[in-house]
Amino acid sequence: MQDKLRNDARAIFSAGLDAVDPYHAIKTHLQREGDELRLRGRSYNLLHYENVYVVGAGKAAAPMSQAVEEILGNKLTAGIVNVKYGHTAPLRIVKINEAGHPVPDEAGLRGAREIVELLEKTGESDLVICLISGGGSALLPFPVGDITLRDKQVITKALLDSGATIHEINAIRKRISRVKGGRLAKLAHPSALISLILSDVIGDNLDVIASGPTVADTYTLKDCISIIDRYQLWDNAPSSIVQYIEKRGTSSEETPKPDDPAFIRTQNEIIASNSLAVRAAREKARSLGYNCIILSTLVHGETREIAKIHSAIVKEIILSGNPISPPACVISGGETTVTIKGGGQGGRNQEFALASAIDIDGLRDVVFLSAGTDGTDGPTDAAGAIASGSTMPRARKLSLDAHSYLNSNDSYNFFKPLGDLLITGPTNTNVMDLRLVLVNPPANGTGA
Repeated sequence: MQDKLRNDARAIFSAGLDAVDPYHAIKTHLQREGDELRLRGRSYNLLHYENVYVVGAGKAAAPMSQAVEEILGNKLTAGIVNVKYGHTAPLRIVKINEAGHPVPDEAGLRGAREIVELLEKTGESDLVICLISGGGSALLPFPVGDITLRDKQVITKALLDSGATIHEINAIRKRISRVKGGRLAKLAHPSALISLILSDVIGDNLDVIASGPTVADTYTLKDCISIIDRYQLWDNAPSSIVQYIEKRGTSSEETPKPDDPAFIRTQNEIIASNSLAVRAAREKARSLGYNCIILSTLVHGETREIAKIHSAIVKEIILSGNPISPPACVISGGETTVTIKGGGQGGRNQEFALASAIDIDGLRDVVFLSAGTDGTDGPTDAAGAIASGSTMPRARKLSLDAHSYLNSNDSYNFFKPLGDLLITGPTNTNVMDLRLVLVNPPANGTGA
């Protein structure tokens, strides 16, 4: 039964991934009939534009560009997108620039400069198609003022390690960027601008996804100061960033707000999200014979605490058949956070699986799968991990102390010798995480 549950969990996860394939998402939403380009009720006559350009950033930007190239054909003039190393696709016209994620690097800065230079050449008779997906914040670094790339790297790592949410992290990123927080739309103005977006943030907030390069910024200077206060980052933040955030910028330094003219000709559309992946996972689970429940696509908070909640639900299912009877599939989406206290290797999904393994020690026929839809969990080659009631007994046989690995944030090296890392390679999409729990206990419920 354990092997069947593991195989089913992988199949359900794969179905979730297939539903948010970026190439197919573009083809579904952006359609062309002759010279008419249509996107959710709005039409763009390609004969009215001298040039059509593609720009963008994110882990899915390459397959998104591939679809746009096929749709536009010879109507596409040029383009450039920044993608994470290894997240490529064969393109004819759009240039791919591979760069660093989650910490930005020089390659990302060079690509961002090229994008800015391209946009500065556009005019009222041009159409710009912007392709945005998860990872776009790190992959589009272009700091303002005296802030250096190294300064951005330091503050990004400090925010990631602090346990700050992606909303909070991106609020800071927008404040110190030349292209985020609506500034890319301002650079493209007065061109017509279409932004096609894969959401990787809880709630699908447009101004948070990739730090909202084509969306008006709703965060204020006061918000940014509060975030740095909350996580006590003043001492860890580079002086250039502290000085820039503390001062009230001039109107030219402020991020554009909703009444800015740059957004009059801008259409922002989400074409894939975590909820779509979760629903597809549910349908696959049902087809495999499971009773299904979606807990939420808005799950956030400390990973270990979220794991305890999922484990408690499993035990309730086994004990009482609530909130759903076995064979059961419990699905949740969203994105948790890990407060780094140790020097180990891992990511939030692997840590979720490790914390869950401890909680379900000895439970029969229970399998947890937690993985990032982008195929990357933290700075590792794993998307996540799989845990079951047999994980702890197997670990003890190998003298692996689960609690020590958890305390060291070293979930990767706990699961690696067990063969329970989930390694997919780059998926070229990114809509946060999927967590699956499959329960099919024997009649007497629990056992060693």
